Amino acid sequence: MFKRILIANRGEIALRIIRACKTLDIETVCVYSTADRGAPWLEQADHSVCIGAAPSPQSYLRIDRIIAAAEVTHADAIHPGYGFLSENAHFAEVCRDSGFEFIGPSPEAMALLGDKVSCKKMARQVGTPVFPGTEDAIEDIDDAVKVADEIGYPVIVKATAGGGGRGMRVARDEAQLRAGIESARQEAAAAFGNGAVYIEKFLEHARHFEVQTLGDKHGNAVHLYERDCSSQRRHQKLIEEAPAPGVDPAKRRAVCERAAALIASAKYSGAATVEFLMDAAQNFYMLEVNTRVQVEHPVTEMITGLDIVCEMIKVSAGLPLSVKQSDISVNGHAIECRINAEDPDRGFMPQAGLIETFVAPGGPGVRLDTHARAGYRIPANYDSMIGKLIVHGPTRDIAIARMKVALAEFKIGPMRTSIALHRRLMDHPDFANATFDIHYVERYLKAAAEAESKVQSEGESKLEGARA
Repeated sequence: MFKRILIANRGEIALRIIRACKTLDIETVCVYSTADRGAPWLEQADHSVCIGAAPSPQSYLRIDRIIAAAEVTHADAIHPGYGFLSENAHFAEVCRDSGFEFIGPSPEAMALLGDKVSCKKMARQVGTPVFPGTEDAIEDIDDAVKVADEIGYPVIVKATAGGGGRGMRVARDEAQLRAGIESARQEAAAAFGNGAVYIEKFLEHARHFEVQTLGDKHGNAVHLYERDCSSQRRHQKLIEEAPAPGVDPAKRRAVCERAAALIASAKYSGAATVEFLMDAAQNFYMLEVNTRVQVEHPVTEMITGLDIVCEMIKVSAGLPLSVKQSDISVNGHAIECRINAEDPDRGFMPQAGLIETFVAPGGPGVRLDTHARAGYRIPANYDSMIGKLIVHGPTRDIAIARMKVALAEFKIGPMRTSIALHRRLMDHPDFANATFDIHYVERYLKAAAEAESKVQSEGESKLEGARA
């Protein structure tokens, strides 16, 4: 087992990894930027090293400085967390070449599954369901048009690398497709350094269904069942839950097994999430594989009782998975709300600054993963997520009820957060009845904005009438 792990990340995921390391009696090293000097998670680390200025390209994305920090602190391994360099195959290769174990997949497995085109090819070989579309990156737009005519519009153009909605364009006819390919290529090249794109069938009303998997260096792979991540805005997840409500058990079992088969075929070690879209008939189509621990991993931990981060560390050290597929079962229901420092009523504007009030919720089945507290100053340089509120209950209805109580107790100020939005979404009939799709939040936000605009307009009209 490792003696010392360097954590190449920040915030709540850095604290989450520190806790896993303490469970395994492993020392930790945290790297940090000048913006994070004195941050709460650094207090829990055994060692810390400043690696640069606040902007990520000068600190958390500097491979050379991270490796240097690992060398001077005599770390054995490096955990990338999520975001930043977590899905960078070059970083994983540099770690290996420098003598540090990368806590994640091999560079080869990461490159294979991280590229959506090669991943889809492998998925077809092992029977994991995929979208109809181009099998390779688009070279000739006329060929892409032919494929679109065969599978039928609408189609979606996607970057072969990256994610988060960048390099994606929906096309409902040939003109939109031709324009979408060009613009997606430009955006993908700027965002990921890779302008390759492909097309596949686009589902109008789909749910986001993802399967958590684990693999080891001995050829073993298991699934930890699935999560539903349909509550999202602009491809950014807001609420996740496990298991996915209302899914046929036989279809669930089949898609989970095929996801694990894909991970095994890639000789994958560590945590990976195989993401799907599910249509109204509960047909599944693979989107991509995330070759890292997911933000939403706690909901899976809550229903399975497994510590996913500890498993990642142990398999990276060469140990076999601690569980077999027959050992894993689902217990109850879990829901996670991402707590972001942003104002949903003002275009989700990020909210940096000093937290003066921080009252954490509690009660049965409540878990809060956060690095924030009263007196913590949220920097403006990074992602707006400052925590994850997770609840667990024996049923989905009880989990929703517990989440409502927890959200009502949770106080952060003076800045605005996503807590109020989550309280409204918990009461939304589409969420409560599990009749949602990936666009229901955006429909709700649009309707709410239109209603507010109408109220303001009527108020102005009455005021003008009074003045007249």
